[in-house]
Amino acid sequence: MADQRSLSFAKDIRPMFTDTDVDHMQSAGLDLSSRDEVAKSADAIYQTVSEGSMPPPGSGETWTVEMCDRFKRWKDQGCPP
Repeated sequence: MADQRSLSFAKDIRPMFTDTDVDHMQSAGLDLSSRDEVAKSADAIYQTVSEGSMPPPGSGETWTVEMCDRFKRWKDQGCPP
């Protein structure tokens, strides 16, 4: 059974974004270190990571199915801090 505990941005979500991710997306206008900004863009972020288009191929990073599921659960829980 999937883990249904309450997730938090600080403990569960922010650590999934590398410093490289944060730097790269800040230049594109999205601060992945900010819970509020990630919450506002949660649908788009989930779509890109679950499709595998982010992190970009060749970056050496990938989000696993478990990471995508965790992000979706956090989003579905209302994006708690």
